[in-house]
Amino acid sequence: MLPVIYSDDFLLHDTGYFHPERPGRLTAIREALTATPWAHQLEWRQPTAVEQRPVMPMVQKVHTQSYIEAVRKLANRGGGHIDADTPISHRTFEIALLAVSAWIDGVDQVLQSHQPAFVLARPPGHHAMSDRGMGFCIFSNAAIAAHYALEQPGIERVAILDWDVHHGNGTQAIVETHPQIAYCSLHESFNYPGTGSAGEKGRYNNVLNIPISSGSAIADYDLAFQQQVLPFLTDFHPDLLIVSAGYDANAADPLSHIALQPEDFGIFSQYCLQVTRRILFGLEGGYDFDALSQSVVATLKPCLS
Repeated sequence: MLPVIYSDDFLLHDTGYFHPERPGRLTAIREALTATPWAHQLEWRQPTAVEQRPVMPMVQKVHTQSYIEAVRKLANRGGGHIDADTPISHRTFEIALLAVSAWIDGVDQVLQSHQPAFVLARPPGHHAMSDRGMGFCIFSNAAIAAHYALEQPGIERVAILDWDVHHGNGTQAIVETHPQIAYCSLHESFNYPGTGSAGEKGRYNNVLNIPISSGSAIADYDLAFQQQVLPFLTDFHPDLLIVSAGYDANAADPLSHIALQPEDFGIFSQYCLQVTRRILFGLEGGYDFDALSQSVVATLKPCLS
């Protein structure tokens, strides 16, 4: 069984009808997964309620107290924006904490079973800096999950692979000074947020950025995985691989100029499985509902064999 950690509460982060990162993303994925021939092999799990676990100390490991309080106060006032692209609704603070809890649950599941799991949660996190949110992101879910994993018995190294079409500037900024965390990102050159040059290596040579040219397709990604991603990850010998699974590199996506197809993400999964079966996939971007949902289906199918 492959755990999918999900709650309808994630739909309560209200970004507005016309915002790309809206609740329909999750319902489209849920419907696509339940319609697969192998739906019976998925185990749908509710995330641990925030009241039942100390989520805040984990958030405080990577975010400043002043930023956390700013998000809380803005939500308590009924909402607003923390930047032009990142709205806060009156439920956002609690839902963002629940998303963190879901990613932590995902770590626990993978470490217990030594098998992959998928976190179907929002808001996303890979653009969130330690002291501010941006790019639809509130808290840095992947970075928090990596720090949490390192506190678990037997976990010495955690790798984060970010295949979202946008560079995970927040994740990199938080983990690049940590020798036990490696970060690898494949992202469209010159797209938002304009970071992630190939020359950035991290304090411990623990960062690998692979800018991808506009118009690139699976052949270009295959080359990048074979020549750069797999050697980088395998040489690091991670005890856990966290995937910031964004799906906005699809040709159908409105926020990028990359020509991947949904089935290509199954190839990405197969590469990841060559590194380890201890894989936590967590949703980041992807804004064409059909391409997004079919990409998640493609991601999880190889993990069932």
